[in-house]
Amino acid sequence: MPARCSIGDTPFADKSHIPTLYAAAFPQEDLVPLVEALLADPTVLSLSAHIDDRLIGHVLFTHGKLEDRSETVALLGPLAVHPDHQRQGIGKALIAAGLSRLKATGVAEVLVLGDPAYYSRSGFRSASHVIPPYPLPAEWTEAWQWLRLDGGEDDLAGRLLLPEAWMRAELWS
Repeated sequence: MPARCSIGDTPFADKSHIPTLYAAAFPQEDLVPLVEALLADPTVLSLSAHIDDRLIGHVLFTHGKLEDRSETVALLGPLAVHPDHQRQGIGKALIAAGLSRLKATGVAEVLVLGDPAYYSRSGFRSASHVIPPYPLPAEWTEAWQWLRLDGGEDDLAGRLLLPEAWMRAELWS
């Protein structure tokens, strides 16, 4: 990660720049409606990475529950790093900062749907026993990953319950 990069809570001033960041990082996907809905939820953890005053990375962690379980879980994503700053450890640093904060608040497990080669570098394991809100395509089984934060060794199990912003089938297929 560049020495002059800082990571912290997303300042209000960043909120107008975040859609542009996601559009640059994911030109083939329209994540902006999801990101804007999550940013409006005060329970979602939003972290930004900056060089000087310029937004170069952003991540969201949504708190959730497992049906019939008492543990709190979180869903990592979306995560974006501006294309000019990718492959410099910024995404990994955003993830680490978020995991640290979630662990401090008692979150038991974090889930993510993404590239196993990328997320395994942050400790995630493939093929979670947690059931996502909508069925995943068979080829995405390994992309559904988990990481325990509470010291437990086993993946939790149950149906994932998330806020309304995540309750759209197209986000999961």
